Amino acid sequence: MRATRFGWRWRRNPLRRPTDVLEAWVGVASVTLVMLAGPSAGWATGSLAHGALQQTVREQHRHRHLVTATAVRSLPGRAPGTDGESAASREGHHRVVAHWPCPDGGKCSGVVAVRRPAPAGFRFPLWTDDGGRVSGRPMDRETAVIHAVLAGVATAAGVGGLVDGARRLVVWRLTQRRYARWDRAWRQAAHTWGRAGAGS
Repeated sequence: MRATRFGWRWRRNPLRRPTDVLEAWVGVASVTLVMLAGPSAGWATGSLAHGALQQTVREQHRHRHLVTATAVRSLPGRAPGTDGESAASREGHHRVVAHWPCPDGGKCSGVVAVRRPAPAGFRFPLWTDDGGRVSGRPMDRETAVIHAVLAGVATAAGVGGLVDGARRLVVWRLTQRRYARWDRAWRQAAHTWGRAGAGS
């Protein structure tokens, strides 16, 4: 049905209006832009994101180190001044005071989060930065690739949405122009209704 409605705009027809042809060309242009600009923008965004994320991966692996921490004691509840969004107070994690080796050879200590109860002397892996502070696990290359792909797909979809929105706006404007012309034509025709020799 849509193909039939679209195709008649290209055929010579006494009922075809200039706006019908313009609307058909707008449809062709929008499809072309979606097919070309969307993937191109997605590829460019994905490539840029991939490069930036891979650089982040390299930086994080260079400056984050896996050490072995030793639990000193458990902490029930939240410590005063602990941010509810910090790693040491995440839901489903247990908070413990622990110490671990510092980069300078000394010992660092602090409150960390572990997935299960950690009695005194319990040893567990812990990611730290160059200063010996608790840090998150560094991003791996596979995760970076996934994020880059998602960024590219989202960009391509966004471009497609913008093009389709522009097409809808143009079609809406053309429809408004048609309605305005019909109103003028009806008003002109109304003046000749019932008059002798008016052809009505």
